[in-house]
Amino acid sequence: MAIAYQWRADFTNEALNALHAEAFGPGEDAADWYAQVHRHSLGWVCAHDDRRLVGFVNVAWDGGAHAFLVDTTVARDRRQSGVGAELVATAVREARAANCAWIHVDFEKRLSPFYFEACGFSPTAAGLISLH
Repeated sequence: MAIAYQWRADFTNEALNALHAEAFGPGEDAADWYAQVHRHSLGWVCAHDDRRLVGFVNVAWDGGAHAFLVDTTVARDRRQSGVGAELVATAVREARAANCAWIHVDFEKRLSPFYFEACGFSPTAAGLISLH
């Protein structure tokens, strides 16, 4: 079955918490993703295979020119199949349609080929302060 990619699609917290835990490891508590993205995001992209959530990316923003990819997540059995790249491509199209001038992403070094080669990001200097 074909995977459907949808901007600002409905999802359940249960499904996204399970997908997020699969990608990043179990969290301390289940998050209220639904409230969080509706309150703080430009949008998000969901990838569904039939009714199953197999991918997600959140597009946070500053309310103006800058959008930020957060929590790009793909189900383990769908990785290396283009799902992540299509999630990002959809997010880029929608951020552009919202008149954002830039879309930012930070990631672990091991994900460089995905973001630079599969998604077309350019390397840039950036700074980070850990708050933990």
